[in-house]
Amino acid sequence: MKKLLEPAELRSRGFEALVKSLGWVNAVRFIQQFERSGHNYTAERDALLPNWSADELAKRIADVR
Repeated sequence: MKKLLEPAELRSRGFEALVKSLGWVNAVRFIQQFERSGHNYTAERDALLPNWSADELAKRIADVR
């Protein structure tokens, strides 16, 4: 039998599994079905992520590789 994980580790690994299976956006949407909040995901995403064009994003990905 596997050892029971601490709650924080369980949440972290569980969310990682959802992201791997569903992708980040759908994982968040899945969680939101069970935990409604007053947060606006789209507004938060827009505030946190840089305002890069598709060309800029592709260039930066290529630079990392």
